[in-house]
Amino acid sequence: MDYNFIQKFHSGWAYLALLLLVVAVVNSLIGMTSKKEFTAKDRKIALFGLIATHIQLVVGLILYFVSPLGKASLGNMKDAALRLTSLEHPLINIIAIVLITVGWSRHKKLATSEAKFKSITVFYGLGLVLILARIPWKLWL
Repeated sequence: MDYNFIQKFHSGWAYLALLLLVVAVVNSLIGMTSKKEFTAKDRKIALFGLIATHIQLVVGLILYFVSPLGKASLGNMKDAALRLTSLEHPLINIIAIVLITVGWSRHKKLATSEAKFKSITVFYGLGLVLILARIPWKLWL
C-alpha cells in the first residue's frame, strides 16, 4: 500500500471516528441524566463509536510501521513535534482505545440502563479527551 494513501485515510477517517465518539458520549450523557431506558439504538451508537476507533487504531498502526517519520524520529525524542507523532500520539491513543473498549465491555455486564449509560459516558469520554489531547493538530488542520 502507498504511504500517502494510508496517511490520508488515517487523517480522513479520524473525522468520522471523532464524530461517532462524540455522538456516543453525548447520547450516553443525555441517557444517563434523563434516566431513559438503554435501547438497541443506544447500543448501536456506542458500537459504531467503538468500531470506528478500532479501525482508526489498525490504520494508525499500519501507518506507524510504514512511515518514514516513525523510523527517523525514534532517535530524536528531544524534538517535540517528532516525539508527538512517534511516541505520544500512538501511545496515548492506544490507552484511549483500551478505555473505550473497557467501557463497551463493562456496559454489557451491567443490569441497569443508568449504569450502562454511565459506563459508556465515563470510559468513552475519557478516551475522547485523551485522543483530543494527542492529535497532532498542526499536521492535521
